[in-house]
Amino acid sequence: MTRLSHLTLRNFLIALHDLLATTAALFAAFYLRFEGGDGFFDRLPLLLQILPYFLAFSVVVFFIFNLTTTKWRFISLPDALNIIRVATVLTVALLVLDYIFVAPNVRGAFFLGKVTIILYWFLEIAFLSALRMAYRYFRYTRVRRHARTEDAAPTLLIGRAADAEVLLRGIESGAIKRIWPVGVLSPSSSDRGQLIRNVPVLGAIDDVEDVIADFAKRNKAIARIVMTPSAFEPEAHPESILMRARRLGVIVNRMPSLDSGDAPRLTAVAVEDLLLRPSEKIDYVRLEALIRDKAVIVTGGGGSIGSEICERIVAFGAARLLIVEHSEPALYAVTEALAAQGAAATIEGRIADIRDRERIMRLMAEFKPDIVFHAAALKHVPILERDWSEGVKTNIFGSINVADAALAAGAEAMVMISTDKAIEPVSMLGLTKRFAEMYCQALDHDLAVQAGSTKPPMRLISVRFGNVLASNGSVVPKFKAQIEAGGPVTVTHPDMVRYFMTIREACDLVITAATHALGTQRPDVSVYVLNMGQPVKIVDLAERMIRLSGLQPGYDIEIVFTGMRPGERLHEILFASEEPTREIGVAGIMAAQPNEPPMQTLRKWIAALEQAIARDDRATIRTILKDAVPEFGVNASAAS
Repeated sequence: MTRLSHLTLRNFLIALHDLLATTAALFAAFYLRFEGGDGFFDRLPLLLQILPYFLAFSVVVFFIFNLTTTKWRFISLPDALNIIRVATVLTVALLVLDYIFVAPNVRGAFFLGKVTIILYWFLEIAFLSALRMAYRYFRYTRVRRHARTEDAAPTLLIGRAADAEVLLRGIESGAIKRIWPVGVLSPSSSDRGQLIRNVPVLGAIDDVEDVIADFAKRNKAIARIVMTPSAFEPEAHPESILMRARRLGVIVNRMPSLDSGDAPRLTAVAVEDLLLRPSEKIDYVRLEALIRDKAVIVTGGGGSIGSEICERIVAFGAARLLIVEHSEPALYAVTEALAAQGAAATIEGRIADIRDRERIMRLMAEFKPDIVFHAAALKHVPILERDWSEGVKTNIFGSINVADAALAAGAEAMVMISTDKAIEPVSMLGLTKRFAEMYCQALDHDLAVQAGSTKPPMRLISVRFGNVLASNGSVVPKFKAQIEAGGPVTVTHPDMVRYFMTIREACDLVITAATHALGTQRPDVSVYVLNMGQPVKIVDLAERMIRLSGLQPGYDIEIVFTGMRPGERLHEILFASEEPTREIGVAGIMAAQPNEPPMQTLRKWIAALEQAIARDDRATIRTILKDAVPEFGVNASAAS
């Protein structure tokens, strides 16, 4: 309920309107019931005595049921139900007044009577609703008139009725501008032939070409198609819609999923929207409960994963956000993007290298984070195969620095972004990430053992996932650029298979994993693996992207196989053979049983690594890492 101190002049005017409507309804009910003879005028003095008390009570009822604070511009079914509730409460009040307080003590007979009270209920609803509905209709017609006169594009909506109705509401409220809906195409047969907010459902999705041709014959050419979330379901064949629209020269937009918390707005359709299975359903209330009013640090916050995590952290209501980034341009870009959103969180960006232990320790001690998301890493497999000692410095020692600094600063949790390549690794990327995972697991275990009863111990968890569509270094932007250049599209091997997910889904599931780790009962797992569905064959991905661009693989654009690169394998795996999987009861996430050496052993390896790095002794570094991760290279044959 809105606090009284927040009420504005508009709210008082609404209350005045409702008081006048209530007065009119009461007098009208009396007049209709007692218009014959002197009954009305006989009762009028007592009615005038009762009226001030009844109106004072009415004001309280209006406020309790939010009539005073609801904007008329957006009046809808819930508001109509509130009006009915108000009328019912006031009617019951009149009934109590008539049967208990007035009739026996004053007149010896009923003052109002049942007929008057029933009439009042209907008239109260009508009088409270009339002006509200009239104003709502006025705004509705004005928005439609503006949409038609401001060069709005005639638009065809694609998707189920429920999705289309949300989009139409967005247009009517003015949230979505410059489009004029002329029809809907729905995959549901029950929608066809119906009207949705006065817009007809013209047919099925496969009728898109016939509908567009029909409008063109009538000189009402459709300029835009808007795909709602249900249009991206596999059975709707979204790639077919996009290909047909491009052939017809029609602009295609999409409306984001409402579950994501995004406002109803239109965005361009990206190729990655069409390449995946449906995303996991995310419990956003759970994520908001974890992040709201917290102080959060994101390392590597200027990267594709880190910047998306920053955006989600701000969206979920963090109080403070510190972005740690080594790249000055990336740090500037992410802080500017977040500032443009007008977020309520206090956002600060600091240039720092996670290899610089003293700098990281000082930053975290000053900021005092509740949660640390560690996304900073070197991740490009072929580059790390060449310069793998740099991977050791960043991915191992940098992660150790972040974990130790988070612990020293009193954080509740550190979440490390890992990779599916850490499972039985065959690359230096996977090997260094696996070592970092082991350190976090061992530290998490030791903290649980040492924990007292006063404060829950800090959690350190790792979250593994595969390739992220459209991220920096991803194959999708590479294929896009190659297609735009006329080809060829280069694929390393015809049998290469990878797991894919969107940046948004990956980041939301990373935060979801943190909610599980910080649950009321401490789980005995610290490595989480995101469910990425079925793996995708890279050559199939390339062919589909070429077709989505309106071209033919092998005819317009050639696909060339370049051979596998060092550190690659044909098939990624989700769990090592020594890591039994655990169901944790959270959609989209699995967990691995802890499988780490003791911290004492890890510290010996770390000390030896520091000495070898100082001498640039690559042979010793590799030997130490092989001792620490004996499964390294076991599945290397799968890459050949």
